[in-house]
Amino acid sequence: MKMVVFSSYTTPLDRDYGRPTPEDISTNDVGVGIKDIGWGLPMGIGAANIQDIAVKIRQGAGALEIQFPGAGGGQRTAQTPGMYGKEHRQALKELAEIAEVNLTTHASFGIAGLSGMSREGFSPRYKKLALNEIQRAIEFASDVTKGGPVVVHSGEFPRPISEEPWAKDPKAPNGQRFIAYKEEPEQATIELVDVKSGKLYAVQKAVDVPTPEWKVADRDYSYIAEEDYPKLGIKRGDLVRVKKGDYIDYLGRKVAAEDRVPEFDPETGRFKIRMMKWDEFVKEAELINKKKEAELGRPLRFDEIVYPEEVYLDAMFAVDEARAKGWALEYARNFEKHVKELKRLREAYQYFKEEEKKLPPERKHILTVKERDILENLGISLGERRIPITEAIKERMKLVEREIEHAKQASTAQEQQAREIRLKRESLESARKLALKESYSGYAEAGIAAWEATKRKKTPKPIYIAIENIYPETYGGHPEELMDLVRNSRKVMEEMLVKRGLSRKEAREAAKNHIKITLDTGHLNIWRKYWNDDPKKSVDENDAEFKKWMLKEVEKLAKEDMIGNVHLSDNFGYHDEHLIPGTGTAPVKEIVKILKKHGYKGPLTVEAGAAATTEVADIIGLYKTWRAFGSPVYAAHYLPHFAPKRTWTDIQYSYFGQTQSPYFIVGPYAPSEDWTLWSRVPLE
Repeated sequence: MKMVVFSSYTTPLDRDYGRPTPEDISTNDVGVGIKDIGWGLPMGIGAANIQDIAVKIRQGAGALEIQFPGAGGGQRTAQTPGMYGKEHRQALKELAEIAEVNLTTHASFGIAGLSGMSREGFSPRYKKLALNEIQRAIEFASDVTKGGPVVVHSGEFPRPISEEPWAKDPKAPNGQRFIAYKEEPEQATIELVDVKSGKLYAVQKAVDVPTPEWKVADRDYSYIAEEDYPKLGIKRGDLVRVKKGDYIDYLGRKVAAEDRVPEFDPETGRFKIRMMKWDEFVKEAELINKKKEAELGRPLRFDEIVYPEEVYLDAMFAVDEARAKGWALEYARNFEKHVKELKRLREAYQYFKEEEKKLPPERKHILTVKERDILENLGISLGERRIPITEAIKERMKLVEREIEHAKQASTAQEQQAREIRLKRESLESARKLALKESYSGYAEAGIAAWEATKRKKTPKPIYIAIENIYPETYGGHPEELMDLVRNSRKVMEEMLVKRGLSRKEAREAAKNHIKITLDTGHLNIWRKYWNDDPKKSVDENDAEFKKWMLKEVEKLAKEDMIGNVHLSDNFGYHDEHLIPGTGTAPVKEIVKILKKHGYKGPLTVEAGAAATTEVADIIGLYKTWRAFGSPVYAAHYLPHFAPKRTWTDIQYSYFGQTQSPYFIVGPYAPSEDWTLWSRVPLE
């Protein structure tokens, strides 16, 4: 009897059957079996209730990530953890235990990081709402699962891709490894925030800023201070050393940056103004940071760094502040003169009021003619008018009072505006600083919530938040940013736990166990659209370079031992289409192989939402993922005892999981049509 060999885990029912050869013994095996690969189930979209979850289990899912698209009040198509009561949670827990299925959790899709940033600006309330959603998911996980990840989306704040350090590469075209669009390096918009109000301000790199040429020392010299100057720690009698480039006032005295004065041009009689470009603000920020590092004797923390956008906006507001102060001086210039004039007018009024009492009404105007010189000295000119002198003085008094009121109101308003601008200059900082500060503390709080839930419910494994790399356009989308979020959030959590009484070692270990990363292969692959292709290379060569970068980044993440969850998804590098792994361009198998090499044993969850539209059923996405990873088993069907007899049209995905004998013989197993049974009964 001739033995039929099926290589590459193919069978006669496969579409590709007949192509492999017996010599081809590749299995695509990366050490992952069907029970290792789970299914992402968005509640309200992929499943409506616990019964639907049971169906997915019977269809072959060995692990499920219960995902909650909704936030706040739940809806039928966007469910939340709060929609599942104690009985539901207990039923789900028992179902998973009986079926030996591992369950994990995904917090609300509506969370976009924990910085508290929205379109309107930064809001503690917005951050609190996001933390509440994570808390709900953690509580659900503690009731239903044995521990493991609670996935949380990152996306802390938008930032220009080309501006980030990891986007620079001297070997890349124009020194840019990643770039959002051709003009981005010159036209990018960067945001700042008023830390008191949360309001956002945008800075455009392409817009030059008119700014004064500040007076600086043109040489090194020294002088003896004649008075205290606390801002620089100078005391009267100190020997003050001035270096070339230091800010000085018009008397040559050293001053702080906030007291610097513009250079005066004696030829034009005007102060010097010039247009500053973005690159100059970058250099100025670098100089400030180097000086601060030298003073502190250590590298600057993220919240101590002065960014170019801060120098840029400060220069803009400095001009506005100077303008407001200038108008305040202009409006108040004659204020004292008017006050003195009003005083003289009132004295004159009282004097002539008494004099007029001595005259009959018809002769009061004579006093006006007689005292014309005094009136002119008071600034009153009547011309041919014949009115009593007191009326003339009252008219002048009204005019002067109006001038005083105008000067008072206008000058005060300008002074107020100048003060507001000054306060704004003092409270403005790069949105990056506030966002990262809030994000680190937010994830630390979520990590502590996971730590507390683990202790309270005594789950077999730690519950931990797993921060997911979302889209390239926001912070947290790049692997370097993801590691930064985890690293610094762990530090903050560690400090919080130490304050609670834990030892430093215990706190550090807890932070490591309860804050981790979710690596999404599809999201990582989207960086392809921002990869700056080398025009000297072919499309395939550029694709290969990008793939090499992806795998290198995954290797770095794996070595850091931060990954606690993996989403398996695919696309063509443009959008997050949630294709079945292996059907796009993402090197999903290679990524998993690297993770396994470094000892990764966490969940592998398929997110193939496109299968719900492009396949006969969404679960096909799981089956095809099994096949992509080389499994000889890549379909399963639940067949109840009352099921009708199978027909030829049911053959797809149905030769595994059946309890009856096959009805069809195909391929090499089928007898030749050149012969028949003696009974002439035809074979199927």
